[in-house]
Amino acid sequence: MSADFSRETQAIATGFWPLAGIDEVGRGPLAGPVVAAAVILDPGKVPAGLADSKLLSAARREALFDTIAGTALAIGIASVTAAEIDAINIRQATLLAMKRAVAALPLAPLKVLVDGNDPPPLPCPCEAIVKGDALVASIAAASIIAKVTRDRMMARLAQLYPAYGFAGHVGYGTAVHRAAIQEHGPCPEHRYSFAPVKGVWQR
Repeated sequence: MSADFSRETQAIATGFWPLAGIDEVGRGPLAGPVVAAAVILDPGKVPAGLADSKLLSAARREALFDTIAGTALAIGIASVTAAEIDAINIRQATLLAMKRAVAALPLAPLKVLVDGNDPPPLPCPCEAIVKGDALVASIAAASIIAKVTRDRMMARLAQLYPAYGFAGHVGYGTAVHRAAIQEHGPCPEHRYSFAPVKGVWQR
């Protein structure tokens, strides 16, 4: 099922425009940043097939990334590093990434729609929508932008730290990844506050 633009249409009708959707990717991995994106779609050019990025193939995400980048009125992308995650915890890092993504928009939104039930502190109204990345077009677009961006970042880190296989698991705690940590120890891109790194190695 594709996300639709009806929630945005309702908001626009009540004067909330520009309106952005935001989402983040990377709460669970053992390595790499958490990445957030904010997207203001053009109401006249909403891409077809927007959906939760986790449900799309890599090829489909890449294609939609290009379509969104070519049609959206504004996109903001931001990340929070592994070291920052260790310093402030993953929840605060996620909220910070979303706040940074909204701040990076070249248009200041009058309202923001965010996936989940834990909205970031923002200078404008923010509505949290459970499963928003599957239901709301702007949030789905943000989830795709964030996911593709983070995957590309992890592919670059895979070249810097080839022992860990980041390109395959993008930092998640797979058996292969955990075995690599045990064999080689963590690298600077690992989250030292996450098991199995926590309590074994210090940053």
